[in-house]
Amino acid sequence: MKKRMVCVLVAVLAIGLAGCEKKNVVASGTVRVDGSSTVFPITEAVAEEFQKVNPGLRVVVGVSGTGGGFEKFAAGETDISNASRPIKPSEAEACAKAGIEYIELPVAYDGLAVVINPRNTWATSITVKELKELWQPEAQGKITRWNQVRADWPDREIHLYGAGVDSGTYDYFTQAIVGKEHSSRGDFTSSEDDNVLVQGIAGDELALGFFGLAYYEENKDKLKLLPVDDEDDTNGKGPIAPSLETVMDGTYQPLSRPIFIYVRKDSLNRAEVEAFIHFYLKHAAKLARGVGYIPLPERAYTLAQVRVDKRITGSVFGGKGSQVGVRIDELLEREGR
Repeated sequence: MKKRMVCVLVAVLAIGLAGCEKKNVVASGTVRVDGSSTVFPITEAVAEEFQKVNPGLRVVVGVSGTGGGFEKFAAGETDISNASRPIKPSEAEACAKAGIEYIELPVAYDGLAVVINPRNTWATSITVKELKELWQPEAQGKITRWNQVRADWPDREIHLYGAGVDSGTYDYFTQAIVGKEHSSRGDFTSSEDDNVLVQGIAGDELALGFFGLAYYEENKDKLKLLPVDDEDDTNGKGPIAPSLETVMDGTYQPLSRPIFIYVRKDSLNRAEVEAFIHFYLKHAAKLARGVGYIPLPERAYTLAQVRVDKRITGSVFGGKGSQVGVRIDELLEREGR
């Protein structure tokens, strides 16, 4: 994946972050991170600021998708795994077999954006039911035209774009919309690289796709948001578009979610990894906002740091993978009691 440019706000924040972080400077070492393309921009931003304080240290951040990242994590190839959904049972089992204990740390909220081409003049919103009818496995080869989704839309082909099947974004989208993780039609253009999806939708008048809100924010001049209506008013009244406000206040449902990093417990014995994680949790709120994500409540970061300090391993989600409508601060608060 091509390296994404960090928003100007991050550069402005750099002066303050570098200036205030004088302790725990690490002379040398390498921290290895891989996983979700959604979490990549936050981790990359943190890594860049951390290395300014620790110029002799390297933080290597790769992008293999959430599933691919957990494979490397379980194989002992990385210290930290970026994940856009909670760890799955099969991944937790792979870690256990390898003797790898992990600490799950939430870092931000994200909304999944449903997007279309700006030249699309007929679609102004879409319902969860319509998204399900469009994306469920049974739709493959059958629901292929816009008017099959809604009768007053044109009798023209619909071209679908979505996150790659090893992506946590794909897992969460299918759980939230279809009702079963990793269950969807297969005849769509998929990629682990969200920039490929942006380029495809931006050049295709008949396109509809989904990916993380930050990628829409970075390319809003090329794309058009499609507000989502859950039809039972748990997300507000009528169609809701994803934004910092609607994700934070819980009205953009069911396509809002927390995103994570997972750190190996034994890696925390190395000064460079522990210092990086401490820096990450201290500055995640500001840096997440700078690259288009939504900060967690301050209490969530405090409780996450407690998990690190006390070496509390495992997942507050029970290792069950994607879960819809869960507020991470409430889960951490419950654990902290």
